[in-house]
Amino acid sequence: MRNRLVSVIGGSECTADESALAEEVGRLLAQAGVGVVCGGRGGVMEAVCRGAGSAGGLTIGILPGDGADEGNRHLTVALPTGMGEARNVIVVKAGEAVIAIGGGLGTLSEIAHALRLGELVVVLGSWRAVSPEGGDLPVIEATTAQQGVALALGIQG
Repeated sequence: MRNRLVSVIGGSECTADESALAEEVGRLLAQAGVGVVCGGRGGVMEAVCRGAGSAGGLTIGILPGDGADEGNRHLTVALPTGMGEARNVIVVKAGEAVIAIGGGLGTLSEIAHALRLGELVVVLGSWRAVSPEGGDLPVIEATTAQQGVALALGIQG
């Protein structure tokens, strides 16, 4: 049986509120038996791994550099790519859905990659996308960690 994975993206630096939100998302995903894929470094990435790890969950970091030692201490698996920010495509493609928490331009680029790849994107206090032709792009906004995880996992409630 294949493990379910959800990609969680966000800034390498984050606010205390974003950190707490990411930690809760990680914990809820792990409790649902779902692994976390992220960029593997600090900020939101470290917080989501901390939360998932606290619940015994799988955490995978797709790292930009050449060494596994650049990953945060909560990773179960650290995958160095040597690809820099190009690894963002792998991060968003690896999960069955993407949850974005806060973040800067790197997070925006990951959201764009995910949308181009047809991935489900759920945002928690992150970027919203508007098409140049008018109208919103298919990004789903959530207001709580529970709602974000439920939407990413397709749970009706």
